[in-house]
Amino acid sequence: MYDPLHDKSPGTNVAYPDSYWASVSGNAPESDGQLTHDIDTDVVIIGAGYTGLSCALHLAREHNVKAVVVEANQTAWGCSGRNAGFILKSTGRKPWTAMTKSWGEEVMRGIYSEVCQGVDTVNSLIAQGIDCEQQDPGYIRVAHKPSMFPGLIKQAQLLQKTFAYEVDVLTRNELHQQYMADENAHGAIRFQDSFGINPLKLAWGYQDLARQAGAKIYTGTPVTDITQEKGKQVIITPQAKISASKVILATNGYTPKDFHPGVANKTLPVLSQIIVTEPLSEQQLQACNFLTSNVVMDTRALKYYYRKLPDNRILFGGRGAITGKNADVPYYAQRLLAVLKQSFPALQSIQYQYAWSGWICMSLDDIPHINQAEDNPNVFYAMGYCGNGVSFAVQAGKRLADKIIGINLPNLPLYTRQLPKFPMPALRRVGQWGYFHYGKIKDSYF
Repeated sequence: MYDPLHDKSPGTNVAYPDSYWASVSGNAPESDGQLTHDIDTDVVIIGAGYTGLSCALHLAREHNVKAVVVEANQTAWGCSGRNAGFILKSTGRKPWTAMTKSWGEEVMRGIYSEVCQGVDTVNSLIAQGIDCEQQDPGYIRVAHKPSMFPGLIKQAQLLQKTFAYEVDVLTRNELHQQYMADENAHGAIRFQDSFGINPLKLAWGYQDLARQAGAKIYTGTPVTDITQEKGKQVIITPQAKISASKVILATNGYTPKDFHPGVANKTLPVLSQIIVTEPLSEQQLQACNFLTSNVVMDTRALKYYYRKLPDNRILFGGRGAITGKNADVPYYAQRLLAVLKQSFPALQSIQYQYAWSGWICMSLDDIPHINQAEDNPNVFYAMGYCGNGVSFAVQAGKRLADKIIGINLPNLPLYTRQLPKFPMPALRRVGQWGYFHYGKIKDSYF
């Protein structure tokens, strides 16, 4: 599997992975195909995932700038088409309390507002006719052991006090009786305004809207080099070159090794693994009291997450391999299946029919960054969603569009600070290995 820390190209026109989403979503909508002729344009966007498509759409609709998007493989070939499809009011990994401690309450509230605007934008775009199989609203955060439940109750109280955000507190019995009988869940809190979608069809919907607004989206068109000539940015592809005033790097966790000095050694791509089971029978659903289609995540440091899909399959995810070389080793999918069976003992005979993984993008300071490259003010980027980018990437794309036009963005660390470099970047994977072992001990014993 393509590994961004080792490989300098994700390939050319590579097909979608053998995922559940690619299997059930039908044919991809028409793009503008491979770029075979030279182009001169105002803005070129590298990467046709949520960030790039949102930026192209908002540039066209709000600023009358018709951007050119180039994608090495297929639209949403990266994590935008591989994720679990959780629309949540969150981004990055930094808790609200930690943000307040680091930057003060005003900044924390500003970031919360940006996150909420991201969800609102996703909802408004879906309402424009995107068929992404949106499920009933609700996000359940479960305590994976009894000692974690009091912390969830405090989180619910804090959200109510700080944001007037209504969060339900569910005891273990209430959770099992009203939602699902997860034996690994010892109480939960439930958010009422998150939901599950088909992430690939959501991205395809964004592509349709962007092209209707006038953007060009070229797939099967990898970027092999970025240079400068006569004050212009020059993007080299296998069959053509693009001259542009501004360049946007919207590649996030799939950014190739040494792709651009502005983002080099500033992110850590981490594999997230997903399985999807065969459809559950009515008898199996009843045995698990699986009544909900809400999205679910636990409190582990190394989190597990799941949801019931529209066809009664269970999507179950968690951490994957450390390297791309080992991404397809069956152990990681089988481990997820074993944990699923621990949560729902009635499913001992269940098997998975789909297994795949995708690269999420971790930043050193646990927040995303939307900014200009330090070495070139005409190169922009948005990266570091830390596995929470399905909704916020749309807001990041919108803010990138504003920044390119010259609109001042809110004075928040998301928009004012550069992605920090990882210390000793050659050892990033060693640090990841160490964190995984720490997380395993923490989740089991603390």
